[in-house]
Amino acid sequence: MISESTELVTLAAAGPVFGGAGTAGLALADGIVLLAGLRGSDRVRLDRDKAAILGIGMGTLSAAADTVLSQIGEGSAQIPTSLIQGGTFGDIGMGGTAICLTAVIFLFKWKKLIIPAFLGTGAGVIYAEAGGIWSIAHNAVLALAKGVGAL
Repeated sequence: MISESTELVTLAAAGPVFGGAGTAGLALADGIVLLAGLRGSDRVRLDRDKAAILGIGMGTLSAAADTVLSQIGEGSAQIPTSLIQGGTFGDIGMGGTAICLTAVIFLFKWKKLIIPAFLGTGAGVIYAEAGGIWSIAHNAVLALAKGVGAL
């Protein structure tokens, strides 16, 4: 029986799965899958959680890509940040913003999946800025991108 560490070494030695896809390529592919699911596709079926997770992945990858795509994530992060941290609720910090945003994304039953997808795109950027436990999601997406050869 092969141990887990041997499997990881073998996987790492195999090289990039998608060749030189790059972070921007993965962000664009993530966005295309998300758009296909939102517009209606017989191959991509989305619910609230899948739309949010694809949005978080797109926000994280687009911010790491540092291209035009990063403006999408940063722009969608500014809206919830300004609403939550706008002074109305006091100084809650980026960690509090991440908590509130995650609650809004995953606790409500959204009729339009564009809302959790859009908020998830912003959450990918906010999680990186908040640090702490929130950076786990950010680091997991980047580790996955590294595993498939984007970084």
